[in-house]
Order: sequence, then C-alpha cells, then structure tokens
Amino acid sequence: MSRMIGTVSRGVRAPIIREGDDLAAIVTDSVLQAAQAEQFSLRDRDVIGVTEAVVARSQGNYATVDEIAQDIRAKFPSGEFGLIFPIMSRNRFAICLRGIARGAKKITLMFSYPSDEVGNHLVSLDQLDEKGIDPWSDVMTESRYRELFGQNLHPFTGVDYVEYYKTLCQEEGAQVEIILANDCRTILQYQKDVLTCDIHTRARTKRLLKAAGAGIVLGLDDIMTAPVNGSGYNADYGLLGSNKATEEKVKLFPRDCEHFVTEVQARLYQATGKHVEVMVYGDGAFKDPVGKIWELADPVVSPAYTEGLNGTPNEVKLKYLADNNFADLSGDALKQAISQYIANKPKTSLVGKMETQGTTPRRLTDLLGSLCDLTTGSGDKGTPIVLIQGYFDNYADDQQ
Repeated sequence: MSRMIGTVSRGVRAPIIREGDDLAAIVTDSVLQAAQAEQFSLRDRDVIGVTEAVVARSQGNYATVDEIAQDIRAKFPSGEFGLIFPIMSRNRFAICLRGIARGAKKITLMFSYPSDEVGNHLVSLDQLDEKGIDPWSDVMTESRYRELFGQNLHPFTGVDYVEYYKTLCQEEGAQVEIILANDCRTILQYQKDVLTCDIHTRARTKRLLKAAGAGIVLGLDDIMTAPVNGSGYNADYGLLGSNKATEEKVKLFPRDCEHFVTEVQARLYQATGKHVEVMVYGDGAFKDPVGKIWELADPVVSPAYTEGLNGTPNEVKLKYLADNNFADLSGDALKQAISQYIANKPKTSLVGKMETQGTTPRRLTDLLGSLCDLTTGSGDKGTPIVLIQGYFDNYADDQQ
C-alpha cells in the first residue's frame, strides 16, 4: 500500500528552560523521548525547530532597562533625538522604549500611520479618506491627530498607543513631542539625531536620513550590540527581536546559534544514525487576514540553521500538470504520469517554468519557521521544540 501521509508537524514538550541549561542535550532528549512515547521513528531530512525564546533564555541573553539607558546615553550624548517608526507592542517595544526614554532628556516620537510596520493600526484607511488625509505627504501633530480622529484603541489590546508611549516616556523623565508622518526625513525638521525603530526597512531609512544631512543615525540594531556592565547583547541585531521578560528586563534575540544547531544535529545522528536538519525559529512570516497584523516582528525568521535548509523549494504544481500536461489521463495512468514527471524534474532551479506557477518559492527557513511558529503557538502549549517530518517528500515518493 502506498504511503498516505505527507508532511507532519509535531509540537514536542520540554522542561521549562533556565539560564545555563544544556539546551542541546534537552532538545535531543525531548525528541527521543517523544519518539519513544508516540511510537514514531526519526528519518533523514526531518527538521527540528527550536524557538528562539528558549535559546536566548538558556544563554542568559538579557538586558535591563538601566543597561539600555546607559547605552542610549553613550550613543546619544546630547540626550535629545528623534525616535521614529516604533511598532505598537507592549511585549516587543514598550520595555525598550522605557530604557530609551530613561537615557534621554527629550524625544521627538514619530509614529507611522495608518499603521506601524507590522500592521498595528492607529486609524484605518477609510478614516483617512473620510478626513482627506494623505498618508504619503501629510504630517500630523498630536493635537491635529486627536482633533481628527480622537482616541483610537488597538482592537486586540485595547491600548491607545499614542497616549501609552507618551506617558511611558514622561514617567522616565523625558520630555516628549509626538508627530505622525511616513517620510523618515520629516523628523529632521525637529531633531538632527535619530534613532530609527523600523525592522525590515531600517537600512533604507538610515540611508535616506544620512543623505538628508542627519547627525547621529542609529537603529535598534545598533543598541545593545555589546555588553553593558556584563549584560547580554546581540552584535548583529541589538534590540531587534527582543521581548519583555520583566518590568525591568528584556530578553534579547539569541546570538551565536550556529554551534547550537550543529550540536543538536550531531547528537541526534549519534543517537539514531539519521541526518536531521535543525533550525532556531522566531516569528513566522505570515499576515493575519482579520487584524491585518504581519507577524514578523523579529529581524529574521531563523537566526541559525543547518546547511541542508539553505535555498528554496524546487517544486511543480500538481493541478497545472493535471489540467495541462496530462489533461487526457485519469486514475492510475494520471498518477503514474505525474509521479514520473516529478521524479524526472530538473534538480536545478525551476524558476520561470509554467509548471511552477503558484508554488511561491520563499526560502525554506521562512516556510519552515512559519510552520514551527504556528505549531508551537505563543501561549501555554509548552512545546518549544517542533519536529517536522515529510516536508521534503513529494508525490513521487511512494515508500512506506
């Protein structure tokens, strides 16, 4: 009988991870115990995903609000600067803003609108149309924003982020002025030094600001790039990808993960003789169709992965083959023809071929990381490890 199951994604439970734990050993043991308990076997090219949260926690990669403030004072010695394009998140940004404000004297805080970079809306496009506001060119002060739109609570959190961020800065002793604009260069009418907080567009924002004559131009990826008084740090991403740990501490994005993924791969090979792939994953790269929130607040989906996860899928579209190449066939003859076509497809890139249309050749790590993120969830499932089997199989693979 031919095999009837394709890709399977399993959330694997593990102990609560603490700083200093041997995470590679815990991941290996947890996967092996799960396989024994659920009576399945590991196979070559299985994928083990480990959430970045437990990697960073095991590393002890944390920074306090005071340490962030100290780094801000060192990098913006005047204490006055523009802070632009923050995402609206209590978990992702508010604790960072507290540290930034604690290290500042005056901040000009510039929100993008109608939404932040990851889709959290201050107002809707319909509201802008109704009021005759052009988001590409119009600049709003806080008072003008309130006059036009009043109070706008986030639909999921119930937070008025303009008021929340303003109050947070004031609580830390910083003066704050709020404007809303979408051209990063607008901030230079208020401040010459700028801290840009966008994630995926930060390189362009920095380039435009520097070309427009800005003074100091830094991003969140330039803050906490080295230890401050023995703190954690991330040389590549700084504060990007950080999460709130406590009211006075953030967990930074994990660093130096390459050794970890190769160690897990080696341990599982030693235990099973199977060559699995291993990745560290953060946010999945997908967008909520109702809330319009794009999930990817981390700088990358995967900060580290084993060599076999490089590249993009090299797939053909079954429905295209069935409706075009083999439209005159059905039943076993159709199955055999499509299986043979897939088995003989070129091993090199199929990009541009009609047979591939609709296959969306995203990077393997982005696809797999999204699957891992959806599988493990963000709440109380207790499955920081994800085992994916059959992902690299195709319709022509008929073995048991």
